[in-house]
Amino acid sequence: MQTQAINSPSIWGYLQLMRPANIVTAWADILVGYAAAGGVSLMADVWAGNLTTNELTPLIWLLLATSGLYGGGVVFNDVFDLELDRVERPERPLPRGDVSPRAAILLGSGLLGIGILAAAQVGGVSAVMAIAVAMAALIYDAFGKHHPWFGPLNMGLCRGGNLLLGISVMPMMLSQRWFLVFIPIVYIAAVTAVSQGEVKGGQQSTGWLAIILALLVMAGVLGLGTLDVYHWRYCFPFTLLFAGLVLPPFIQAAQDPSAMTVQKAVKSGVLSLIVLDAAVAAGFAGWLYGLAVLSLLVLSRFLGNLFAIT
Repeated sequence: MQTQAINSPSIWGYLQLMRPANIVTAWADILVGYAAAGGVSLMADVWAGNLTTNELTPLIWLLLATSGLYGGGVVFNDVFDLELDRVERPERPLPRGDVSPRAAILLGSGLLGIGILAAAQVGGVSAVMAIAVAMAALIYDAFGKHHPWFGPLNMGLCRGGNLLLGISVMPMMLSQRWFLVFIPIVYIAAVTAVSQGEVKGGQQSTGWLAIILALLVMAGVLGLGTLDVYHWRYCFPFTLLFAGLVLPPFIQAAQDPSAMTVQKAVKSGVLSLIVLDAAVAAGFAGWLYGLAVLSLLVLSRFLGNLFAIT
């Protein structure tokens, strides 16, 4: 009976709606924000026995918060797209009938609520950040994604807000690290711009614009070396890896903007966000921490083989 329950179409459909592989990429945003806020020094003190593991509890709450926020956001994405998916993507859980629209709305609302409540356990600032991320996600799902320029910016704000949520573990650091929000904003804007051609194919001009934005992001990551607390030598190998994973599929999508090529580029772009986060995290907290963030890529790719990413 237990095995049948796990394999039931509805439970599998719920998991597909939540896009587990993408949720793992959101964890990376939190971890890089945590590093930028100086939270890794707390980890070192815990490892050394100078502090108790209770000092790491806020990080756990924020990881739970981003899981709920991202999961809820992508569930509502499919809710708002139901009629369109009946035509263009009938294999998705809602048009296929594995999950009812009412159940999906309850799931998405519950996940967003969990995300906000979990963030509130860290503090009022984190709760406000979580509410802002949830609102940005819903705006994107309902309206933003249908606009050629506002859609990419809107999604970038969702991921940028997620990074700030990680920094909010130490609220006073938000005023010193707020500019980091532009890294995910620009990069996710590039990926989202490409993703607009997933179903019917895209345009070459959009593909080349995405490449330019990705190059600007890499320059920005290395440019953070101007900060006293940031070491560009640690982030450099991760940045090279990021370039190797992102640029080839982006270039291919620019040269051949067919739907299949674009989908591959988007999948690579989403998963490579972990590598981008690892590069920034390594700059702030050293290469070992960068490798820890990078290890999430293994989990995300595994889940990406089981569940849809786009």
